Amino acid sequence: IQVISEESEEIVSMCPDGRYFVYFDPLDGSSNVSHVLPVGFMFGVAKRNLKGTEDNHLRAGKDYIAAGMFVIPTGTFTLALKDAGTWRFHIDETMNFVKPVKMVLPENPKGWELSFNATNRYTFDQRIQDWIVNNERKYSFRYIGALAGDFHRLLGNGGMFMYPAIVNHPDSKKNRPQGKLRLMYEAAVVSFMCREAGGTAIDESGAPILEIQPQKHHQRTALYVGSKPLVEEITKLLKK
Repeated sequence: IQVISEESEEIVSMCPDGRYFVYFDPLDGSSNVSHVLPVGFMFGVAKRNLKGTEDNHLRAGKDYIAAGMFVIPTGTFTLALKDAGTWRFHIDETMNFVKPVKMVLPENPKGWELSFNATNRYTFDQRIQDWIVNNERKYSFRYIGALAGDFHRLLGNGGMFMYPAIVNHPDSKKNRPQGKLRLMYEAAVVSFMCREAGGTAIDESGAPILEIQPQKHHQRTALYVGSKPLVEEITKLLKK
């Protein structure tokens, strides 16, 4: 196994002849720890090319064969397998994982939720700001402050999680036109799980997250992930 982590600049070789690359964020939502709010461990897995001449660890999300997350302290483990769906496991009172439940994003928009950092809303692209104004009253609003926790809710209720690029900050030095989330350890992981649950995900240009070819370990991206109708609305908006 070759391990590529958000917390390390170098690839960690657990076994030189291992068959897989593992991409992971060991502690998503670290600012929640002191408040005893949900945090997560997120990971994606891709096969290595042991027979060819190139064994490139910079893999697009479409090349993942699995992705998952533990949400702490909820006692849940969510695992998505390529072309086999997204499954949620719960720990019962005996500390054993119970029979998994297949997660499918609800089609009924009545229970959908929007999740984004409202503090940043006026720093988003004006098109996104306008969309929020026109649509936020249609849906419930929830934001935990940890991608794993927010995405955990999204899988059960449907809707959309957004972490748009920061492009209109009063202090231009704080703009993040490339986005903030890590592509390989965060955005691609939830996008893979979302796809297997019937949803989709894009970046700030409207490009599918799973199609983006990383150019470096810690590449960042904006993220819109969730129920297809909402993400497709944003896609059309961003491509105008």
